[in-house]
Amino acid sequence: MYKYFIKRLLDVFLAIILLPVLLIITFMVAPFIYLEDKGSVFYNANRLGKKGKIFKMYKFRTMKENSRDIRNADGSTYNSEYDSRVTKVGKVLRRTSIDELPQILNVLKGEMSFIGPRPDLPEHIMLYTKEEKRKLKVRPGITGYNQAYFRNSIRWKDKIRNDLYYIDNISLKMDLRIFFRTFISIFRKDLIYSK
Repeated sequence: MYKYFIKRLLDVFLAIILLPVLLIITFMVAPFIYLEDKGSVFYNANRLGKKGKIFKMYKFRTMKENSRDIRNADGSTYNSEYDSRVTKVGKVLRRTSIDELPQILNVLKGEMSFIGPRPDLPEHIMLYTKEEKRKLKVRPGITGYNQAYFRNSIRWKDKIRNDLYYIDNISLKMDLRIFFRTFISIFRKDLIYSK
């Protein structure tokens, strides 16, 4: 019941409540993002959604315009405290996870949930095993098990293993635990970058 109905109902309810907050924060951070390099305020990235459907995931832009794409050996996106592609404003947005807030719009559109596995790049579907493709049975989340407990400190394949554990154990109790643990993780500002 929770997994198939109540979870989505709570997502929509919370997204509607947070829309004014998103609007206020957008007006606050947009000038800083734009003035640093005169680039766009938002970054729209193609991501894998439920049932393998590709969608545009919204974020506040944290990198310089037209930055080159760098990947880790496992195919995941490169993420470092010393990444020269990241703007000064972008570093603050990433540390506080404010850059993820526009995904509230993705939640309203039914493409994402507040809690769920973080969405992968479209080409990653070619790297999934048959078992790992089960990750696509649910909506991806703004935050999830990995973000709450590990952020970027573990390998991509380990993240997928955790995602499958979450999918097999979805409950209101687990979602609430992840929700509040995410705020602790953001407040402590640890494990933001991969090693």
